This record gives sequence, C-alpha cells and structure tokens, in this order.
Amino acid sequence: MARPSHDLQRLLMIGLSGPIIALNVYLLGWVVSYFDHLFTVLTIAAILAFLLDYPVQAFERLRIKRQGAIVIVIVMTIALVAILATTLMPILLTQTTQLLGKIPGWLELSQSNLEFWDNWAKARNYPIDLKGFGGRLSTQIENQLQNIAPQALGLALGTVTGLVDTVLVIVLAFYMLMYGGQLWTGFLNLIPAKFSVPLSRSLRTNFHNFFLSQIVLALFMALAVIPVFTALKVPFTLVFALIIGVAEIIPFIGATLGIGLVTLLVAFQSGWLAVQVAFAAIVLQQIRDNLIAPKIMGDFTGLNPLWIFIALLIGLQVAGVLGIIVAVPIAGTIKGIIDAIVQGNSAIVIPPEKELPPA
Repeated sequence: MARPSHDLQRLLMIGLSGPIIALNVYLLGWVVSYFDHLFTVLTIAAILAFLLDYPVQAFERLRIKRQGAIVIVIVMTIALVAILATTLMPILLTQTTQLLGKIPGWLELSQSNLEFWDNWAKARNYPIDLKGFGGRLSTQIENQLQNIAPQALGLALGTVTGLVDTVLVIVLAFYMLMYGGQLWTGFLNLIPAKFSVPLSRSLRTNFHNFFLSQIVLALFMALAVIPVFTALKVPFTLVFALIIGVAEIIPFIGATLGIGLVTLLVAFQSGWLAVQVAFAAIVLQQIRDNLIAPKIMGDFTGLNPLWIFIALLIGLQVAGVLGIIVAVPIAGTIKGIIDAIVQGNSAIVIPPEKELPPA
C-alpha cells in the first residue's frame, strides 16, 4: 500500500510544480521588463567578466598578481574597444544607414518581379497569390524599418548613451573580476551543499563551453564571409558579416536565421547574387559544423533539441534577444543540477529486488 501512496505524492508534486514554475517565469519576465536596462547592463558585464577571467588567469600563471593582471586585461579591452570604435564603427554605421535607405527601393523592385510571376501563375490557373503575399511581406518589412531606422539614426548621431553604457559595463566587469569570486562564494554558502556544488560546477561548465565555443564560431563565420562576399562584390559586406556573426551566437537556429536574412536582403537586389551568397555561406557553415565545431564545442548541454527550442522561446519571451543568448546555457545548467541531484540520490536508493548484504 505504500507504493501507490508514494506514486500519488510524486504525481501531486509534479502537477503542482507546473503552475509554480509558470508563475515564477511570469514574475521573472515582469521583473526583467521593469528593470530592462539595468538587467541588460549587468548581464553583459557579467558575461564580459566571465570571458576576461581567462586572460586574467593566463597572466596569473606568468606570476603576475591578480590585481595587476586585471588592470592589464581591462586596459587591453579598452584599447581594443577604442580601436574598433574609431575604425570599423564609422564604416558599419554608414553601411547600415545606406542599407536601410535602399530597402524600400528593393521592395518596389521585388513587387514588380512578383507581379510578373503572379500573372504567369494566373494564366495557368494556379491558385497562387504571389503579389498579395509580397505586398503583405513588404508592409511588414516597412513597419519594422520604421522602428529600426530611428534607433540606428540615434546610434549614429547621439552616441552619448551608448558611450556611458560601454564605460559602465567595463567598470562593472572590472569590479566583478576583483570581487565577484567573494560574492559568488558568499552566495553559494547560503545554499545547501547538495545544491550549491552542482550549481557551481554546472553553471561554469555550461557557460564556459557555450560562450567560448559560440564566440569562436561566430568570429570564424563573420571573418570568413568578409573576403568571400568582397570577391562576389556583395554590397554592405560588413553589415551582412555582422548579421551572420551575431546570429551565430544563437544556438541551433542562429546560422539558418542569419544566412536566410542576408540571402533575402541580397535577393531584393539580385536573385543570382543571392544564390551565390547562400551557396558560399552554406559552404562556410558546413566547414564550421564539421571541422571546427566538433573540436571546440561538443555536446555542451546534453539537451534534447526540443528543449533547446523551448528554452529559446522562453528566453525570448522573458528577456528578448539577450534572453535568447543566455537561454541555452541556463537550461543546460538547470539540467546539470537536476542530473547531479538525481545521481546523488540514486546512490543511496536500494532497489526493492535486492537485499542488503550482511553486516
């Protein structure tokens, strides 16, 4: 009789956990949306500090004290940001402004092409409304451009806010490198060892494998497409390379989204050029997936692809683009904690069909 009672309690706990988790996710989304800017700055600073900790450790292995190593790494980071801001940023802003200005003309050209194929389909009694579909798609794109264009213009003209945020992120990353270890240790001491130990291990493993591997793969794709697109005479090469590189950070679907978006933008101008762009990007993606990714990435989460999609959707709903970036390592961390706890409990569970050995 004890067995059904135990199963009933287990089912009851599982049934109650669903609404509780949903309520916590809703409250988390509300808190994140209310403190959106603060949450974004803190998250970016934490990710930056996490990544900069590796060169800091490298300098420490050279017998440089941690404080000095942190100062050296921060100065190098500021110098790198300054170089990028004075060299690539003006070109990127110029190309972005020009791209946003040309998209309406490309949409009109695509409408005329769709009208030709729509008449061809109607002449053969095919139930296809390409012109209507193209019109609705053009309307959606124009509506999105109306929201993006002022933001891009504000970034190009009024960079004071962006400069302040950049300085704030670097300062926060500096203090996280200096005192983050003490803060993290104090937080773990508040949690029972049953949870704190797997949390610390799983969090570091997942974020280490995810961010290092995804950033390396994103840099490879962004740097690899620049000479290829330049040889193909693709306009706005730097913007398209940035789109593909940033999309690569999103696991599982990022590469397809980035290549698809760039191909669509190029297709507005030239269909044949879009085919060449898609072919070249897919070839580079296959090189990345089959030669580079297995060596540096591996199965860093152990998550089922369905759970990865669910994690991405939840991250998008809770924190937008930033939520998509951190959703998978957080989901992998949760899975690692659950696996560690279950394995720890299973070590002391005695199967009913086996008896205890004699003392």
